[in-house]
Amino acid sequence: MEYRYAAEADAPAMAELFAADHHDALTERRRAEHGSVRGRFDAGVLGRMAGARELLVANDGGRIVGLLALSAPAALADASPPVTGLLRAQEVLEWEGRPLAESRWLLYGPVVVGAAYRGRGVARALFTMALAAASERAEAVVALIEAGDAPSWKVHVDGFGMVPLGDFRADGRTYAVVAAPTC
Repeated sequence: MEYRYAAEADAPAMAELFAADHHDALTERRRAEHGSVRGRFDAGVLGRMAGARELLVANDGGRIVGLLALSAPAALADASPPVTGLLRAQEVLEWEGRPLAESRWLLYGPVVVGAAYRGRGVARALFTMALAAASERAEAVVALIEAGDAPSWKVHVDGFGMVPLGDFRADGRTYAVVAAPTC
């Protein structure tokens, strides 16, 4: 398995992987068992993010089987309602005793691992790579977990040790904000 920054040429494969785990493409049972992702991440968006070095991928023999986004808050100008909610909440959320707004952080996520590769360490390897990749630009990576997304909570908080910073509401949904220190 190769872990690396995504290339623009990876965009169609990443879009396919993202679409397979999109909230609207899964049954309620499947979402409850494995989680899901939201947002609009088509090949064009993913290609631009890859060009800006905002995506990490897991590549198994030429096949993209996992992806993780790392974005600077300044790059989130045209953000979704949950990300806009996070940007507004950063004044009241605290990281290591001070407002998140006064910290250097990167938005971690979305994260997608192909169904056949779950439970094989792909998410953990992407997480580890993300912490190392972010370490020169940020002191923390910050993620959003939608209320009720138990699989994501289990992986990121229970498994990876991300720390809850608080909750906020956006677009009629509640989100937990979690963070981890970079390497």
